[in-house]
Amino acid sequence: MASTIHFPFTLHIPSEVMCVSQTLVSHGFESYLVGGCVRDILIGRTPKDWDITTDALPENLTDIFPHSHYDNTYGTVKVVTDSEEMSLNVIEVTTYRTESVYTDNRRPDAVSFSSNVLDDLRRRDFTINALAIPLHRLSVSHETCTEDAVSEYIISRETLIDEFHGIDDLENQIIRTVGNPRERFDEDALRLMRAIRFASQLSFVIDPETLESISLFSKRLETIAVERIQVELNSLLLSDNPSFGIELARRTHLLQYIIPELLEGYGMEQNQAHSFTVYEHLVRTLQCAADKKWPLHLRISAILHDISKPATREWSEVKEDWSFHGHEVLGSKLAKKILRRMKYPIEMVDKVERLVRWHMFFSDTETITLSAVRRLVRNVGEENIQDLLKLRIADRVGMGRPKEEPYRFRKYASMIEEALRSPTSVKMLAIDGSYLINEFHVKPGPIIGNVLNALLERVLENPELNTQEQLSALAQELLMLPSEELKKLALAGKQRIQEEEDLALSTIRSSFHVK
Repeated sequence: MASTIHFPFTLHIPSEVMCVSQTLVSHGFESYLVGGCVRDILIGRTPKDWDITTDALPENLTDIFPHSHYDNTYGTVKVVTDSEEMSLNVIEVTTYRTESVYTDNRRPDAVSFSSNVLDDLRRRDFTINALAIPLHRLSVSHETCTEDAVSEYIISRETLIDEFHGIDDLENQIIRTVGNPRERFDEDALRLMRAIRFASQLSFVIDPETLESISLFSKRLETIAVERIQVELNSLLLSDNPSFGIELARRTHLLQYIIPELLEGYGMEQNQAHSFTVYEHLVRTLQCAADKKWPLHLRISAILHDISKPATREWSEVKEDWSFHGHEVLGSKLAKKILRRMKYPIEMVDKVERLVRWHMFFSDTETITLSAVRRLVRNVGEENIQDLLKLRIADRVGMGRPKEEPYRFRKYASMIEEALRSPTSVKMLAIDGSYLINEFHVKPGPIIGNVLNALLERVLENPELNTQEQLSALAQELLMLPSEELKKLALAGKQRIQEEEDLALSTIRSSFHVK
């Protein structure tokens, strides 16, 4: 659906960006906002970074900006600011350039610097990223560099440099290459991934000629380092519409060079418990995780949790249906293999492997025991148990189930809370039986338990008493009491402990709306 960009509009530019621009202008150079930040500004998004392009050469830039570094051969100088905001801490300033052939399908063999901004825009990937705003033509005061404020400028459509009709494509929500798509993808094969990533992030469609060229050049993705593919995949998965991006990757034949294992579930029917094929179920589970705004590791777990169903699929003559026994065990191993292949951090691999391995946890609260729940917590790790519940929610939604959290699920979640909490017991005290034996020479026996229970009753009434010094003084007093009186105090302590436990469990179950 087309959307109109209304001109003129007010452009808000952080002082850090205008300071860099003003410095360039004061030294006689041009300064343009360019690329993704212009695109984001036009569609009402906050730029994640701010890029400037200029006719100043890299050596000019490093002379002009003392706090800068130039560690590449592509004309990009990183200017360090004093900003505490990550997006403004470094402003990338790049010299206008043209590029030679890309023999590695990723980077140009050589670049030539230019004095014309159009030369720089012609080399960019997509029309929506080939827009520029001439900051040097705006009215700028010297004070901009010292003010910690946002500058405002009125921008008309004529102000923008839009040689390739990027504004039209933004309004029509289209991803289109600058010039011939075959030439653009032949230059840099990572642009294949970038196209579907932008489509996923922006919910834009891909121009038919561009889409066809992605399919034609899909095999070129094999020439790209997996680390670069991983970065693009992560951005796709973290978008609001990752299911759209994954499906685009499948349709354009890119998926077979990213996670080919997903294709094995395409068109594969499941059992009667599922409304969708394996592939569609995984994509829908991923989308649920995205709709919930859950982090990357949960989205990866969602798209991989049933990855081994195709390998474990068997027909059951007894049930007259398909079964997938052990798919979670085999799936955890395959997920680990996939993530290692794609060079994910060890912490991410371990977390996803655990979530995939235990996502089929048994949750029949009519027969499950608290000790079994504790075993699950130990197996998956306390730090992962809430993520496991979230994965089960996404799994249910991906199956087409009407309720995300039915009663049985909520009951199980309450049992997990119960298993995680430290029970009210004498172990909470700052002293223990060994302390009583060593400090007061008490012989082992019922008296130790009676003293500790009596002490805990006092601590539950007044938690500030739970120090070694104060409990030691109280213990000395208790040990001087007749045995029958001490027993009564101990019994009162046990009753108070049970009351505290009942109250805690009631609070937990009430929060999950279960009994």
